[in-house]
Amino acid sequence: MQGYSFELITGPMSCGKTEELLRRIRRCIIAKKKVKVISPEVDTRAKGDYIESRNGLWLDAIKVKHSIQILSVVKPDDEIVAIDELQFFDSNITKVIAKLMEDGKRVIGTGLELDFKAEPFGSMPELMCIATTVDKLHAVCMKCGCDHATRTQRLIDGKPADKHSPLIMIGGDETYEARCIKCYELPDAHPTEKRGLKLLQFEHK
Repeated sequence: MQGYSFELITGPMSCGKTEELLRRIRRCIIAKKKVKVISPEVDTRAKGDYIESRNGLWLDAIKVKHSIQILSVVKPDDEIVAIDELQFFDSNITKVIAKLMEDGKRVIGTGLELDFKAEPFGSMPELMCIATTVDKLHAVCMKCGCDHATRTQRLIDGKPADKHSPLIMIGGDETYEARCIKCYELPDAHPTEKRGLKLLQFEHK
């Protein structure tokens, strides 16, 4: 696939998104293509300027704080732009990727489609809409062992995180794990009180 394209790799934690991104990048490098790899500054799992998959594969990357910075680090002769963890970028990321495509770049990105509450994460819905191809990967459920986990389970002290915990908490295997829909849990320690609401009862006369 040449320029003017956006390949989006999505799925839950531990499904191999970054590993697949690295695989595609390495093929581009073998083909002697000019590649620029970008990662959000907020993702501190890698202790340096690189992206790393869970199986130990890694590649140098440029860390940026705001999505608009991507346009300044991508040079005219860059043919491939790879962006990891798209869900962490601000809302301008959709326009940035659209501009890169307009400039003839082949963009390859990864991102969590759902946050730990199983709700659309950041700009991922819009990115899935403008992508020319979307590869949705599944993981192995860390609770029952099935191979179609699509949820990211946040764990705090080994227990499912409450739905009111902060949206972004950067962690690894000790704080997140893949779960299937059946095994996924989202407890609510502080349910909202329904004040002033009454059930309407209809009596048959």
